[in-house]
Amino acid sequence: MASLEKDQEKRENRNVQINQNSPEILTNSIYTPAFLREQIGKLMRVEFLIGTNNLVDRIGILEDVGASYILLRSFENDSLVYCDIYSIKFITISTSGIYGGMNNRYSYY
Repeated sequence: MASLEKDQEKRENRNVQINQNSPEILTNSIYTPAFLREQIGKLMRVEFLIGTNNLVDRIGILEDVGASYILLRSFENDSLVYCDIYSIKFITISTSGIYGGMNNRYSYY
């Protein structure tokens, strides 16, 4: 149990602290990092452009946002995925919060 509490403490301390001296990119929601900070804790699918025509995606819970990165908590192995914010092309934010709900309407099994 002590290990779990220490792990949770680390998670809480990892978040970028926002105050009056923070850059506008993190405080004004017209900028991507500030907008994404409002979405922390939500399930999302993030698509990245790799090279000139290769899209890859990652699905997870948004854990943290900095000026040039986002952290997603992966479903596959509960690990953190550090993602370059500048290669993001599309983000689909779940409104239901249910992992399977994102693709279920297209399943006809």
